[in-house]
Amino acid sequence: MIKTINIVEGETANLYKYLSAAVTPRPIAFVSTIDAKGNKNLSPFSFFNVFSINPPILVFSPVRRVRNNTSKHTLDNLHQVKECVISLVTEEIVQQVSLSSCDFDAETNEFEKAGFTEIKSDLVTPSRIKESPINFECKINDIISLGEQGGAGNLVICQVLKMHINERVLNDEQEIDPIKLNIVSRLGKNWYGKTTPESIYEIAKPISRIGMGIDNLPEGIKNSEILTGNELAILASAENIPEKKKFNLRDNKNTTEKHILAKEFICQGEIENAWQILL
Repeated sequence: MIKTINIVEGETANLYKYLSAAVTPRPIAFVSTIDAKGNKNLSPFSFFNVFSINPPILVFSPVRRVRNNTSKHTLDNLHQVKECVISLVTEEIVQQVSLSSCDFDAETNEFEKAGFTEIKSDLVTPSRIKESPINFECKINDIISLGEQGGAGNLVICQVLKMHINERVLNDEQEIDPIKLNIVSRLGKNWYGKTTPESIYEIAKPISRIGMGIDNLPEGIKNSEILTGNELAILASAENIPEKKKFNLRDNKNTTEKHILAKEFICQGEIENAWQILL
């Protein structure tokens, strides 16, 4: 059965529930801003991602409150001072970040409320956050309003001017290590995700070769009742069907047994053996 959601006016709260739970996990932008009077603000936004490398562009979206159709202090500040610092949220600070999202008044300094340490930025007025391992100093290129009604987003186009990385999250090759970074993400409702060795894995990018594709797999493999679409895609990432070699495990096995063994080989990363048992 398929549940179908029709997009109709007046269903904003219900739609938010489904959209925010479906489009996950989402990284969290912890945004530092300042208004024209010098009042500082910190607020997290999970409608956030990187959209360009050259120029380096991050975009986040403060959504107008559904309950009373008001804007966030972050958005108000950015219309006054078109600069911000975007910090990343790790498991070590996620509770403090959550605390900062309380609906404090505009004069309240969330650095103090949530116990964060300010660091003077090099190129922009808003402060960096010492406790975050990665801070982006940004200028605001544009703010694009998507509507005036409650639930409407505002795309804040941020150009990164300088990036600060705590070396403790780098590996020996000076690359960011996802486990050391320990980033958290937003899911639906009150759920969060975290980065653990058990929750991440690598998939080789097929950029050095062009895979044959599932459509070019032998019919007996392509129509397997044992192998999943994911497993067929792994086999189909090869440029060509491998040459059949002597393989003792293949002997005296029926099709089902061969496919079960191939599935086990694929799960173990032994793709050549998986191919040989199937040929």
